Amino acid sequence: MAPRIGMSTASVYPESTAHAFGYAAQLGYDAVEVMVGIDALSQQTSAVKQLSEHHDMPVCAVHAPCLLFTQRVWGTEPWGKLERSAEMAAAVGAAVVVVHPPFRWQKEYARDFVNGIAALEESTGIAFAVENMYPWRASSRRGMEMYLPGWDPSGETYANATIDLSHAAIARSDPIDMAVRLGERLRHIHLTDGTGSAKDEHLVPGRGAMGAAEFLRHLAGTGFAGEIVLEINTRKCSSREERERDLLESLQFAREHSAVTTP
Repeated sequence: MAPRIGMSTASVYPESTAHAFGYAAQLGYDAVEVMVGIDALSQQTSAVKQLSEHHDMPVCAVHAPCLLFTQRVWGTEPWGKLERSAEMAAAVGAAVVVVHPPFRWQKEYARDFVNGIAALEESTGIAFAVENMYPWRASSRRGMEMYLPGWDPSGETYANATIDLSHAAIARSDPIDMAVRLGERLRHIHLTDGTGSAKDEHLVPGRGAMGAAEFLRHLAGTGFAGEIVLEINTRKCSSREERERDLLESLQFAREHSAVTTP
């Protein structure tokens, strides 16, 4: 079976979580990933559950609030944020929580992050798919390591990981090579694109230089059974119609290139 194609609620920002469920249902997505952020609805399990039921749209994953601008969402204690993310995931029927590795300044959190993630998975029954990040680059040449224990999850012993193609573009990391290193530990995909600049572009897949089509065909050939979630940036769209076109183009791209073909 082909994997489900989901849409991250971040893909409609600055519109709300409620709008995201509406777009996903209207355009024919299979599921939604909820980015817990500054939108109050995204922080309320009851609201997310109601949106899922109203639109008959499953929640495939919960993205924990670990971005710079969500540092105070659900408090400031990082392990507490992950526990609440797991509680939301369990309540809405999602099997995956997406989480970023700690920032370098979160030294205590980072010190036992790998073992702590494993312990959370054991206690909650939820897969914590640690996402690939990137060195922070102020220019095209120099980068700073801003994540501990590191930005590449394939170098650690995580049981589950997420590959994001926009992040791979900034890191100038081949996503197929990373997928091979991860093997069966690759649980989740953020399908998007990038040009290799220092910006986290989150382009519509196919509009960048990351070989998104080849990456999806590789996954199909290996029998990838996780979730493929479109996480694109539509902030520059000038109208609802333009945003819909980008979301629909992304969905069609994902379906076309992730389809399993018979020789």
